[in-house]
Amino acid sequence: MFNNNEVGYGRPPVGSRFKPGQSGNPKGRPRGTKNLKTDLHEELQEKIVVHEGERTLRISKQRAIIKTLFAKTLKGDGRAAHTLLNLLLRTAAADGGSPEIDSPFTADETELLDGLVEELLLRKACVPKSASDPDRAGSAS
Repeated sequence: MFNNNEVGYGRPPVGSRFKPGQSGNPKGRPRGTKNLKTDLHEELQEKIVVHEGERTLRISKQRAIIKTLFAKTLKGDGRAAHTLLNLLLRTAAADGGSPEIDSPFTADETELLDGLVEELLLRKACVPKSASDPDRAGSAS
């Protein structure tokens, strides 16, 4: 076999080997510290008090964020809608499921999309020409 004092790849000299209980990185991460993912998860699970109409509820911060995203989306906030759709697609992808892109829209989906397109066209018509022109926006020099 091999001698315990042999030196080579994976076998440093006996005198320079770590002693039992000695760390190879003594100034490394202290025990008990949490990583970003753990801190974020714990923070999102904390309960806060929310007023919905006349009711007072204690819900998690995560739930409050999702309720806010839905409320803003329903009021027509495009950024909130974009964020919410990205969140929904990411959670669907994380679950292993993917939305069926090739399937035709249902009647409700078509009606909703038509309404959104109509509303966006009306909003665009209300915006002054200079504010909506990308060549002029930001070139105030």
